[in-house]
Amino acid sequence: MSNLIRLIGRRLVALPIMILGVTFLVFFIMSFSPADPARLALGESASLKALEDYREAHGLNDPLLVQYGRFLVNMFQGDLGTTSGNTPVTDIIARAFPITLQLTFLGLIIATVFSLVFGVIAALYRDRWPDQVIRVFSIAALATPSFWLAILLIQWLGTIPGGWGVFPALVTAWTKFTENPAVYLNNMFLPALALAVPVAGSLTRVVRTAMVEELDKDYVRTAIGSGIPYREVVSRNVLRNALITPITVLGLRVGYLMGGAVIIEIIFNIQAMGQLILDGVTRNDVYLVQGVTLTVAIAFIIINIVVDMLYVLVNPRIRSI
Repeated sequence: MSNLIRLIGRRLVALPIMILGVTFLVFFIMSFSPADPARLALGESASLKALEDYREAHGLNDPLLVQYGRFLVNMFQGDLGTTSGNTPVTDIIARAFPITLQLTFLGLIIATVFSLVFGVIAALYRDRWPDQVIRVFSIAALATPSFWLAILLIQWLGTIPGGWGVFPALVTAWTKFTENPAVYLNNMFLPALALAVPVAGSLTRVVRTAMVEELDKDYVRTAIGSGIPYREVVSRNVLRNALITPITVLGLRVGYLMGGAVIIEIIFNIQAMGQLILDGVTRNDVYLVQGVTLTVAIAFIIINIVVDMLYVLVNPRIRSI
């Protein structure tokens, strides 16, 4: 138990260091933006003196490291600046980010369920027709871009002329799960499915490979030879040991899902982080783009730290390191 606590402690210590590195990287890159925050705030008709006074008042003429230090202090106080419309970036992200997280994790749940079911079936029926069929579909899913699949799903299952389905092609009004679960799931199904399919294809292959490697190990043959039922060996030992590699890969796939969610949100007109990035880039709104990018990057780091801890909990051998 002490080794486990020590390992978790190491990862928690690394968390603020990585976040600090990400904040500096995002701030440094955004400092090269040609957009002028003073002109965005005061408008195109502002005089040169007014622009210079604004830059001086807001510290935009200070050295980059001084500006970064001020940015860190403000960030830890919950201030990420204001948009060109004088709206706090934090308030906008607080409304949009939970929607992106929900879409990401719905896609993750769908991908995980599909990959576990089909990966295990493919391994148990290795080199037989179920394995061959699943292998073909997993490769096809892996090679399918989420944005292209989203368009196909809208054409096939969306409520458009000639469509066959009842799912909305565009989310015209956001409905929370607590307000109306049926409408919420109806709105989120197609976007989540478009996100999940490529990840499910990738994870299915990982699960199958891990299961096959585990099934070929000596302890499986020994357990079966000792009279333990095959199903019990697979469910209690093989599956748990085989999940170690997929859990590691899962952390990286969460970042892919979150990045893909930004594109999928724009396609389905979901007013979340993707729309914010598009609006920020379109309007040259430096603070909005910076705040959204930083939020997504920090979320990705935290999620990977959590997955890393799950990996330690699942794999007892690592606790002795």
